[in-house]
Amino acid sequence: MNMTTIEQKMFNQVMAWEERIYNYETSDFEVMFEKTIQSSFSALPEAFQKEFFTTVDNMLFHLHAMIQGSQFQSEARERIVAGARIFQDDVEDIDDLKNLRIDQLHYIAQQQIAKYRFYSFSQGGISGMGGPVLLASDIPSITVINLRLVQLIALSYGYEVNTPKEMMISLKVFHTGTLPVRLQSRGLDELKESIVNNEQSYFYDGNEEITDSLWLEQPIRQIMKYIAISIFRKKKLQGLPVLSMLVGAGSNYALTKQVSEFAHHFYQYRYFLDKEQV
Repeated sequence: MNMTTIEQKMFNQVMAWEERIYNYETSDFEVMFEKTIQSSFSALPEAFQKEFFTTVDNMLFHLHAMIQGSQFQSEARERIVAGARIFQDDVEDIDDLKNLRIDQLHYIAQQQIAKYRFYSFSQGGISGMGGPVLLASDIPSITVINLRLVQLIALSYGYEVNTPKEMMISLKVFHTGTLPVRLQSRGLDELKESIVNNEQSYFYDGNEEITDSLWLEQPIRQIMKYIAISIFRKKKLQGLPVLSMLVGAGSNYALTKQVSEFAHHFYQYRYFLDKEQV
């Protein structure tokens, strides 16, 4: 199938993203850091390890369901459909977005991405003000922000995430997006396999486990962020702990930027796959 100039340009960007993930060169420090985490966690009882990841997975499932069923998400879905009608006036529901051009879908998704990166930056700045309540609310808040953003990116490309298959795929996109780039290739392979094996299916046929030991680096990074916030929050400028707020805001923004870039490129990949251009 022939591509337009803009389709070819965006297709090349997706292929460059894919190549960057598969050809990422891991540094010696990253290897050492990963081995340290793996060896430390593997020393814990196996039953505890299994229970830990099961609990995290269940929390993500419930959070996803709560977000999906919320009024905010319903209104966001309506706004996405309304925005799509600017380009094509016969759009009635999310599935109709698949009939739009890739540049039009890119525009719709970018609106969601810009908004939620700002939310993430702001929420990180608030948590950086310190205090047990603000710090305790950071992980649930940043998780909800990124989960919701992945859902909205999926909706922007015409994938309704309230079906069992699309729910599981979006959760795995979220999980892989939170991993360091050097670890994303395995998750991307699993996602590619999922969309091929479940192409005509309503239910998800595959491994339903989401988190694993590779994901542990993310919570450790969050703990390091909280330590930095605790150290810097006593250094104030005009009564505000500016340094700790910058640490919180910068860290959360970087995470949301990483998750949104992975999710956006992945759903663009699905667009070209559906058009039989991959």
